[in-house]
Amino acid sequence: MITVSEEAKNEVIRLKNDGQVGTNAFIRVGVKGGGCSGLTYNLEFDEKLSDEDKLFEDKGIKIVVDKKSFLYLAGTELQFTGGLNGKGFVFHNPNASRTCGCGESFSV
Repeated sequence: MITVSEEAKNEVIRLKNDGQVGTNAFIRVGVKGGGCSGLTYNLEFDEKLSDEDKLFEDKGIKIVVDKKSFLYLAGTELQFTGGLNGKGFVFHNPNASRTCGCGESFSV
């Protein structure tokens, strides 16, 4: 399962209320090769499901991940931060054995 923190939930709701994201949109997360640690996270809003997708819902927020990416993301929590390193969504991935300094890539 993939979960969302309270802060991430509030940011998704804010984006939908502001009209920046469609009201039927869900969060699509995935991984792809690249970055200084080998794999990078991908996050976007989407409204189309495929047969290869897994759908989760946490705190009323729908999250979709493809089956291949789920192997790397199981147990991950999507968080939102507004700290000194920038504002945005971040991944807390218990499967990552190493991450880069910016937190945007990882390895298992």
